[in-house]
Amino acid sequence: MTTSANELSSATAGVFGALRRSISRAEFFTGLYILACVNGLLGRVLLSLNTEGWAGLLSVDISVIVLFACYAGISLLLQSGNDALRSADLAVGAVCLILVILPIFALSWVAMTGLSLYLLVFAKGDSAGTRGALVLLALTVPMLWSRLVFQLFAGPILEFDASVAASFLGTERVGNMVRLGDDSGYMAVIAPCSSLTNMALAFLCWVSVTQWVGRRLSAVDALWGLLICAFVVLINGVRIAVTGLSRSHYDIIHSPLGSTIWGFLILGLIVGLTLLSARREAFSRA
Repeated sequence: MTTSANELSSATAGVFGALRRSISRAEFFTGLYILACVNGLLGRVLLSLNTEGWAGLLSVDISVIVLFACYAGISLLLQSGNDALRSADLAVGAVCLILVILPIFALSWVAMTGLSLYLLVFAKGDSAGTRGALVLLALTVPMLWSRLVFQLFAGPILEFDASVAASFLGTERVGNMVRLGDDSGYMAVIAPCSSLTNMALAFLCWVSVTQWVGRRLSAVDALWGLLICAFVVLINGVRIAVTGLSRSHYDIIHSPLGSTIWGFLILGLIVGLTLLSARREAFSRA
């Protein structure tokens, strides 16, 4: 029994030594993040295929902000030096790998959350590695955590969005229902209309850009982040209000062209406000 245990320990030490010689910490963690990102995003693609067929590929809900965050976070991690692997790194990596390979795509974002917290709290590295881990932690907000929050508090969130729209329209609200501006009926504010999704993307964009350009965050930056999120809520309320002016406005806003225009508008506003908040570092980097 003792001999077998010693042999197992020697084999484990040999594998660990080989890994330390062949791969750096940055490369090890980058590989785990890439697997988690690919598997998590693949889940969104397969869901669209299962629900809408091949046409669903054209409507996969993966924002350009999400793709930029993946690139920015992984790029920063690869710039974080060539420190040697530690035994704790392998243990954390093994847990992450198990979560990623399980046939539940949401667990990939759970794995990314745990890995990011480990890098930020317990395995603090250099500036680039810390910034990369922060971006990838922020990535899990729109991809997982904001969705869980919405499922738990969907009623109050939709009622809040309906209240904002009703205040602009000057009409009454009943739950998540808003009376149309032409008094022809009521409009329901449902999940796709919620401002929470765009708030999560705005938060991700703000974190990704500020960390990508190397901005040191301060209390002023926190105020910028809150301002951007509040502006997104305001603009979303305006959109719902315009939608609720009449049935014809409702049809126009919900048409493919209307949805596309709105998507580009909110993307431009989020990116523009984020660049404004980090204008000094962003434009000096360019």
